[in-house]
Amino acid sequence: MKKKGHRPITNVKNPEPNIEDPDWVIWAAWADRITFEEIEKKTGYKESDVIKIMRRSIKPSSFRLWRKRVNQKSIKHRKKFEYSRKQITSKIKKGDYL
Repeated sequence: MKKKGHRPITNVKNPEPNIEDPDWVIWAAWADRITFEEIEKKTGYKESDVIKIMRRSIKPSSFRLWRKRVNQKSIKHRKKFEYSRKQITSKIKKGDYL
């Protein structure tokens, strides 16, 4: 009997929902690695639209935490993300370690 080549299913705490699912925008907004520009490219929602969706979809305390997190993280905007990556790579090239 031949074994089937199945990929193992990885259980993650918050798996990525289908992009057609309205919850995808909320999931992507919480994800650090997804910028507002990518969200706009995939869904058409601008940053202000995402903020409105988050405001009405999650609890007020969670919304405040999310806004604080987004404002502190420099990676939710592509230009800031690219700038922070340049700073990290320049530090590594100089021999400094993070």
